Order: sequence, then structure tokens, then C-alpha cells
Amino acid sequence: MTGRRLLWVLPLLFYLVFTFWYTNTKGPLSESEINDFVTKLQVNGFTGVQASRLRKFMESDSGRQFLMLNNLDMADNPGPVKGAATTESAEDLMNRYMEHMYPELLKRACHPVYLGEAVFSALDIVGIEGGENWDRAVLMRYRSRRDLMEIISNPAMPGKHEFKMAALDKTIAYPLENRIYLSDPRLLLALILISIVALTDIALFSRKS
Repeated sequence: MTGRRLLWVLPLLFYLVFTFWYTNTKGPLSESEINDFVTKLQVNGFTGVQASRLRKFMESDSGRQFLMLNNLDMADNPGPVKGAATTESAEDLMNRYMEHMYPELLKRACHPVYLGEAVFSALDIVGIEGGENWDRAVLMRYRSRRDLMEIISNPAMPGKHEFKMAALDKTIAYPLENRIYLSDPRLLLALILISIVALTDIALFSRKS
């Protein structure tokens, strides 16, 4: 294989491997998977309305990636929580939670998409009592609903989740499926690789010909 052909083939192979890993190829959750996750979630303390909501979320699985929008109001005076010092701030407690979450997220091709700090209270609010003030918003990308369920049904999750709850005065999180998502890493990676390879091709081979 010539050097020019390798220049194009190797990045293409890398892109295909990345895309295969980054994309859910297992389809929607099956009924047996849902039942198995429900059992594990109940062991982790998800019961009642919360467990019912999660079951419906799994049953409506499209098999597609989704984003989770998290609005966070950090606690000024976090309450005591097992495993943390009473002097720890809300930020300290949230960092404890994310120390567990980041490895679980990244190995499943899940990751933050956006993090922003609020610069003012809500400018437009309807039908929400006490929803004027928030500290930050986070968008988290999940490869699939299966990946999310694997994370929250992990037996290590309940103890870690307490750090998050203690760090917050209030929060709301809901999932979104994309209509327009121009920052999808698969699109960005394709554009970057094509640009680099094309410029390298011109620099190394076009002049010779």
C-alpha cells in the first residue's frame, strides 16, 4: 500500500472504530433488560413514583443517544453527609460525586457537553414556584438509556449519590433527544480528520505530481 493511500485509510479506520464505540449499536432496551434494571434500581433505593418513572423511560427507549439537561442550585450550607467532613462546601461534595461519575460516564462514551454558570436569575418563568434562582446548567451526553441505567443501578451509586443531594438546594433534570446537534463529536472528528489529511496530502504528494 502506497504512502498516499495509507494517509487516507488509517484515519478512516480510526474514525470507524471511534464511531462504532461512540454509537449505541445494541438497539432499544429489551423487556428482560428492563426488568433486570428495575430490580437493581429497587435495591439501590429507587422505589415508588421514581421507580415507575424510570420504568416508563426505559419502556419508551428509541435506542438513540440523548442529552440530560441539569439545572442546579447549589446549597449555601450543605447538611451533614456520611463520608464527608462537615466543613466541606457544596462544590466539594459535588466533586466527590463526580469522582465516581466521570469514570463510569467516559468508559460508556458519555460525557459533559456544556457547563455554564448562571449570571442572573430567571428572566422568563411560568408555572414554577421557587424556580427563579439557579447556579449552573449542565448538559450531559449519554450514548443510550442502557448506559444511564448501568450507571445508576451500580451498587456503589447510592453512597455517592448522597454527596450530590447534600450539595444541592434544588435541581431538575430531564432527557432530550436531538433534532439539531452540531457539536456531535462524530461530525467534528470527521471534519477535523478530513481537513488534516487533505492538507497533508497536498503538502506531501500534490507537489510531487
